[in-house]
Amino acid sequence: MDIPSLATLKKDLGYLSEQEIKDLLIELIKFSRDNKAYLFFKLYERDQPGLFVEMVKEDLLVEFEKARVEHGYYAKKSAQSIRRKMNKLLKLSKSKSDQAEVILFFCEKIKEMGFLKHRNSVIKNLYEIQKGKVEKLVSGLHEDLQYDFQFRLEEL
Repeated sequence: MDIPSLATLKKDLGYLSEQEIKDLLIELIKFSRDNKAYLFFKLYERDQPGLFVEMVKEDLLVEFEKARVEHGYYAKKSAQSIRRKMNKLLKLSKSKSDQAEVILFFCEKIKEMGFLKHRNSVIKNLYEIQKGKVEKLVSGLHEDLQYDFQFRLEEL
């Protein structure tokens, strides 16, 4: 089965009525939780700009609280699991500053919760890679935002 190009789909959507487009959106939302989350953030980000960051931080905080840090193996698995969830959530935002904020939050929690005390190479590499991502994201931001993020990066 050949799926048409995005341009073809856009053109075909132009022929539909407003009600038909709404019905299609509702069907699309029902397919996955990710679609529902993406639409939710797109609808409400104009009214509440920090909504995405706050909700993602809350989700990650819950995951950090459930994490088992007492043993190196479990700490590694928990950190990897939290990182996977974070990366999945980061796909919902195209804003570089929001992404940098979330990844910085992740790094701060990894350090604060004691994941790094195990001297596990996987956790250390995961932490360093995320710091590198933040540095790369911050370098493309406005100078004022760069200053704020650089200060937090230096604390890490």
